[in-house]
Amino acid sequence: MNSAAAEKFAQEWLEAWNAHDLPRVLAHYTDDFEMSSPVISQVTGNPDGRLQGKETIGAYWAKALALFPNLHFRPICTLLGVNSVVIHYYGATGKRVAEVFHFNEAGLVYRAHAHYES
Repeated sequence: MNSAAAEKFAQEWLEAWNAHDLPRVLAHYTDDFEMSSPVISQVTGNPDGRLQGKETIGAYWAKALALFPNLHFRPICTLLGVNSVVIHYYGATGKRVAEVFHFNEAGLVYRAHAHYES
């Protein structure tokens, strides 16, 4: 992962979400990726806040898109790590969000963690 690849990923990811194009969003992930988020706990009642698998998480995100028809993410910045990227942005509610994405050798996300402004 380098700076150019991180910026490209962030741009494509944000554009896909803002277009509400779920297949395009999911194209960035492995089939068995894991997602953790405090919102998962709130919405599903799952106390550990985790979901796994593209099909399961895709269904969860489809519901989120239906709940927020005007969803639009506004980028703040992209941060580069070792085989990881953080996208810091304003989320659907206008609060700040930071998502950490971990990439495999093929450049796909296998694990992601969402963090929300309290």
